Amino acid sequence: MTATTLFYFIIAIIIIDFVVDKILDALNAKKYNDPIPNALSDVYNAEDYKKSQAYKQANYKFEMLSSTFSIVVTLAFLIFDGFEFIDNLARGYSENPIITALLFFGIIVIGSDILTTPFAYYQTFVIEEKFGFNKTTKSTFLLDKLKGWLMLIILGGGILALIIWFYETAGPNFWLYAWGLVTVFTIFLNMFYAKLIVPLFNKQTPLEAGELRDKISAYAKTVGFTLDKIFVIDGSKRSTKANAYFSGFGSEKRVTLYDTLITDLNDDEIVAVLAHEVGHYKKKHIIFNLVTSILLTGITLFILSVFISNPLLSLALGVSEPSFHAGLIAFGLLYSPISEITGLLMNWFSRKFEYQADNYAKTTFKATPLITALKKLSKNNLSNLTPHKAYVFVHYSHPTLLQRITNLKT
Repeated sequence: MTATTLFYFIIAIIIIDFVVDKILDALNAKKYNDPIPNALSDVYNAEDYKKSQAYKQANYKFEMLSSTFSIVVTLAFLIFDGFEFIDNLARGYSENPIITALLFFGIIVIGSDILTTPFAYYQTFVIEEKFGFNKTTKSTFLLDKLKGWLMLIILGGGILALIIWFYETAGPNFWLYAWGLVTVFTIFLNMFYAKLIVPLFNKQTPLEAGELRDKISAYAKTVGFTLDKIFVIDGSKRSTKANAYFSGFGSEKRVTLYDTLITDLNDDEIVAVLAHEVGHYKKKHIIFNLVTSILLTGITLFILSVFISNPLLSLALGVSEPSFHAGLIAFGLLYSPISEITGLLMNWFSRKFEYQADNYAKTTFKATPLITALKKLSKNNLSNLTPHKAYVFVHYSHPTLLQRITNLKT
């Protein structure tokens, strides 16, 4: 295989992925005006349903525009040797492979983020604002960007630098050291994400003593679940949308409730949502996802180690001087079909796990408050109640609202 053949193969992968994604989007959009199933007839009144349809249409058109812009920029970058230009720019500052790679990726990632920032701004301050979701100020939006870049430079840059150092010193076996590094980092992040990362963006406060905390504690005792750390996060700082999540292990495990969730739901509904989250923990879903992620990372790194030294990868991007960083970009593009397949599989498992967590909540608490909670959250988020089956299969990590309620009622 020649570098030219590999180049066209990369182009084909990008275009096919785009076309398939747009077909799925179009199929899903055709379902927007479908009648609401009888089981969900109480989610929207006529006015709210009309609003949800308008919201879905606005996001559909916006996604078409932003994704088209993205693929045009990507293809232009490939066709007009953009990677070669950035590579030469990085090498002009240093010939050290680690510094060169950090500059190379830094320019590409931050440059790409700057290019797409107007789209993020429009979605936040036009679409989300129009439909009553946005609570983000322009200063918060800017600070989030700057903090994100800082984290990317420190964490992403540090991990990348170590991986390249492993490659330079350990040769073909670098993937083992890289896998170990990523594994430790992944476990650490899962353990301490809420404690170390979240405070950079949001304020977390312990749930105050009162009826809600008493009900949560009482439920936790009935299922033998130690839950001392219950926090409320100021989600309303950015959006009216509500959420709750479970994080950490052992002594670091905690439940975090969005303040909007507490506003939108009554106490029993909140306990039901938490019972669902406890179900994920009791059913070992969190461990499964963590172990699977680590194993998939190891497989990917091993395959990378087999091909990364092949100069064809860099040459396929138009980079005349083969390097780890250019090869990594090409590998990522070529590996994307496999990533899509593993993504489909993980979504399948995720949907299955959601049913199991719902069943756990139904068995250990009550089904009715979980049903009403799901309906309220769907209404408040203007969710799509009639998604296309193919779109659900590819993109959804959760079953549809209708599927979850049908399951809870059986």
